[in-house]
Amino acid sequence: MCRKRIVLAAGVVCLLTGLLFGAVYLKRVADYQRAVEETTFEETDLSQVSDGIYVGAYGVDFVSAKVEVTVESGKITDIRILEHKNERGSPAEAVAEAIIAQQKIEVDAVSGATNSSTVIKKAVENAVRQGL
Repeated sequence: MCRKRIVLAAGVVCLLTGLLFGAVYLKRVADYQRAVEETTFEETDLSQVSDGIYVGAYGVDFVSAKVEVTVESGKITDIRILEHKNERGSPAEAVAEAIIAQQKIEVDAVSGATNSSTVIKKAVENAVRQGL
């Protein structure tokens, strides 16, 4: 009888601990999603950015990126992704090619990697704004 109570008490403690960790995780995910949604971009006139190589970073909890952006004659000529911590957003790294091709930071996100795309674009913006 005493053994059943101990097992039952241990089970209840495990269940409550799991519920607590689950609630904390869900809150963290909600905060992360809100941070991505609230990420804004400033209009950046690339023709005003001095030639150079700039490093920028941006992160929101589960996703972060650090990039190196080369600007020549008012154009982005290269973007190297130095670091990219992501969920399943590795395909988002293609957003760098779109930025170079379109010569603007606010390009469409890579389908299925929207959050990582947003973080990479913001890291690029943070880099080029150093040259203003």
